[in-house]
Amino acid sequence: MTSSFLLVTFAICTLIIAVGPSELLRIGAIDVDGHFTFKPSDLASVSSDFGMLKSPEEPLAVLHPSSAEDVARLIRTAYGSATAFPVSARGHGHSINGQASTGRNGVVVEMSHRNIRTPEPLVEPEEMYVDVWGGELWVDVLKKTLEHGLAPKSWTDYLYLSVGGTLSNAGISGQAFHHGPQISNVLELDVVTGRGEVMRCSEEENTRLFHGVLGGLGQFGIITRARISLEPAPQRVRWIRVLYSSFEVFTEDQEYLISMHGQSKFDYVEGFVIVDEGLVNNWRSSFFSPRNPVKISSVSSNGSVLYCLEITKNYHESESDTVDQEVEILMKKLNFIPTSVFTTDLQYVDFLDRVHKAELKLRSKNLWEVPHPWLNLFVPKSRISDFDKGVFKGILGNKTSGPILIYPMNKDK
Repeated sequence: MTSSFLLVTFAICTLIIAVGPSELLRIGAIDVDGHFTFKPSDLASVSSDFGMLKSPEEPLAVLHPSSAEDVARLIRTAYGSATAFPVSARGHGHSINGQASTGRNGVVVEMSHRNIRTPEPLVEPEEMYVDVWGGELWVDVLKKTLEHGLAPKSWTDYLYLSVGGTLSNAGISGQAFHHGPQISNVLELDVVTGRGEVMRCSEEENTRLFHGVLGGLGQFGIITRARISLEPAPQRVRWIRVLYSSFEVFTEDQEYLISMHGQSKFDYVEGFVIVDEGLVNNWRSSFFSPRNPVKISSVSSNGSVLYCLEITKNYHESESDTVDQEVEILMKKLNFIPTSVFTTDLQYVDFLDRVHKAELKLRSKNLWEVPHPWLNLFVPKSRISDFDKGVFKGILGNKTSGPILIYPMNKDK
């Protein structure tokens, strides 16, 4: 069997470099092509994050950089200061517990600010890569690469995150079993180190820095440029959900799917736990029409917990006559509940951007700017059954209405 483990996600980068008036003047005097701001409204805008679990603490200043050198000048000032002050890079502010904040005496580097001119994504179609600014949002990277019929190989479920932000973590979604997380699809980085040096790194150059920064939680430097590997972009997605009442059978099928080799396999394998019927129509998805939500009450579950497997097959419109047959063949060896097959078909872009559409709906109801406790765990295959019994069927019961996601992953990716 393929060596594998599961990433279980529950809905539940600071470079440390006491600041006095002289430091405030010194910060404002740093020569940058972007600009510093000390306005209360700007300070307040970077003092909280997606998690909303910590009391907001406004920083001393915010830097809106337009280049890597702007970031480097700030870091060099902090590093050379007699009294150190914290510096933190902030992308789209999607951290959970204040990781992108500095406290009251620090400077936040606003990497994704829309009103500052930063380098445009540069696509090299023949070399199959794109160079992007660290604060670029993945949704904008997608738009730019699609102009050339290309797209990054690995994604997160939500595209309105910064490139530097997800690469400082891992960047995991349903494609990770095949392509690895986003950090496995990076060819080269420009990084501003804790001393304010701008360094290029890759598998061949400054290798230790390269692997330290990727997934390093911002502790080894600030990513200002990333070279991302690309592949030909599909046009459409066949999106399928099936249900299981047995966790053992569910995980066996997930492992089977991520162990398949060759051209004929699904392109996306994910899943989630259903402890409440409403979760199958949860906020993360535009799968089911709000006018016609799926009802699962007729499905026998031998208890209160069901498991939903999500799989997709990417294809081009020229292949529309054969995709049904290919999907049918791929699903033959799966052991889901036969009456629980739900299928939809949509454009590739719409599939990748599915969570943002749900976000807009929640924003319209003032239900987005709320606390978002969130926990990611890697669970080895040998313990996932115990985890199901102790957590999904034990601790949680039916006490949660948030998504519980299960990503099967190959350790060699």
